[in-house]
Amino acid sequence: MARDQDLTDPSLRARAVKAALGQAPFDLLIAGARLLDMVTGRERLADIGTVGGLIASVHAPDPEREATTRIDAAGRHALPGLIDTHMHVESSMVTPAEYARAIVPRGVTTVVWDPHEFANACGLPGVDYAIAAGRDLPLRLLTLAPTCVPSAPGYEASGGDFGPETLAALLARDDIHGAAELMTMHPLLSGDPRVTGIVNAGLASGKRVCGHARGLTGGALAAYAAAGVETDHELTSAVDLLARLEAGMTVELRGSHGHLLPEFAEALLKLGHLPQTVTFCTDDVFPDDLFHKGGLDQMLRVMIAHGLPPEWAYRAATLNAATRIGRPDLGLIAPGKRADIVLMDDLAQVRASLVVADGQVVAEAGALTVAAPEVDPPAALKASVNVASLAPDDFEVTAAGTTAQIATLSKPRFPEWGARTVEVRDGTLALPDDMIRMAIVNRYGAGTPVRVAFLENWGIWRGAFATTVSHDSHNLTIFGRDPVDMALAGNTLRASGGGLCVVAKGRVAAHLPLPLAGLVSPASLSETAERFAALRHAMDALVDWHPPYLVFKALFGASLVCNAGPRLSDVGLVDVFEEKVLTTPVVAQVTPSP
Repeated sequence: MARDQDLTDPSLRARAVKAALGQAPFDLLIAGARLLDMVTGRERLADIGTVGGLIASVHAPDPEREATTRIDAAGRHALPGLIDTHMHVESSMVTPAEYARAIVPRGVTTVVWDPHEFANACGLPGVDYAIAAGRDLPLRLLTLAPTCVPSAPGYEASGGDFGPETLAALLARDDIHGAAELMTMHPLLSGDPRVTGIVNAGLASGKRVCGHARGLTGGALAAYAAAGVETDHELTSAVDLLARLEAGMTVELRGSHGHLLPEFAEALLKLGHLPQTVTFCTDDVFPDDLFHKGGLDQMLRVMIAHGLPPEWAYRAATLNAATRIGRPDLGLIAPGKRADIVLMDDLAQVRASLVVADGQVVAEAGALTVAAPEVDPPAALKASVNVASLAPDDFEVTAAGTTAQIATLSKPRFPEWGARTVEVRDGTLALPDDMIRMAIVNRYGAGTPVRVAFLENWGIWRGAFATTVSHDSHNLTIFGRDPVDMALAGNTLRASGGGLCVVAKGRVAAHLPLPLAGLVSPASLSETAERFAALRHAMDALVDWHPPYLVFKALFGASLVCNAGPRLSDVGLVDVFEEKVLTTPVVAQVTPSP
């Protein structure tokens, strides 16, 4: 299904004028809908007539109006198609076509996709695949140019390297809709030529420059916005929310950090109105959550359950979103707008029963009614995990003497530098009982050493976990205590071309192969969700989680080098904010006196 019919076509507009005047039939008439108006917030009974991909008329119910196809809404609510303002298809571990099959029947007709996971894993072929895979879907995939490939140059290595020239070339394409989230915050503020060049390429293109401003406050936040970055989804508190609204940024409230949503809802309610710059996004949705709960529709359900008026929630996901992404043809059910229309059985539960996109019925009763064609991925996505066979010794840290002072990574999600004195046995560090190992293996054939860190406050582990979904460079990342289990987990993913693996007591307890870029399965969402859920369950038996920080999700962002605090990468223990790199955790070692 080709998307975005040209609404400026004079013949289309002429037909719409005649249909609106009652001088010609509509192509499609949705009769007897209860329209929730995104401008006034009021409800009214209405018929909605479309011509091609254009809404020609929204008028009082009139059984005399003619149409080629008539749909009886029977009092169901009519809303504009939902718009997800920031997301990564790859995080759901399925292809773009399978993603569309999951979310379009739930009322989502447009998503703004940053394919920086594909780009970091496979470079430009990853972006080309993203565009090709989304071209003929019943979902409008607005693809952005990834700005952080890698996310922290010099502090990690990935499968691509996008400088200002690459960004300028991508942004010159009609099928690229802006510059994606700029995570290299501090290099931008310090005037780094590469990063400022990337932002300037975005500004010169006349397209949006999207952001990732976690931890920025005061003058740093102002400077980030002044540099030309428009948006942020990395909010960690209501204070962050208000600061970004007052800085004039577009806020993309995300559903992937559910523990923060009650606080955000309360802050908006205290304001007494919904700012025009508040939108909703999903960012990352795991496959089992997508299959059972949905995507943006789940974000709406949760915010409404936290007390946000439904008309506010839907406005954030429609009119506000369309305005902020620069698409005035979307976000409203009104004459002259694009015919993306959702019939909802239940506003609070966000239960869609029929979806129209570009004037065509694309989903009904929870399933697509049109094709979502798959695209064969290029060779670069099919063989992207290039690591040598791993041995247990690869996960040991060598040291001389009898004891060593080491730098540790303390706390999940918001890590801090820690320090510990540990024993040295037979020339390697002895792992204390209350700590675990984390290892990063460059998966792009660099041949660099396996980097190992000791983690504090990560709970008690009884097995190992390996993943090639490891934001944002997606190097092979392995957690555990026993080097034998860690080697087995890593070698299992080496053999399957990437994915996720749980090992306990010398055997594989769960394995989800992700052979496309080490990120995505070619299988159906239902199968991928089932295997992912089994893997989650296996991890629950091996780790005692402590929400909201020590959780399964934390394993995928533990190497997110661009954020504040120390992290482990294929370079070593690094801290971008402090400009610090340690190739080994050993800071000092004690050699016994002769």
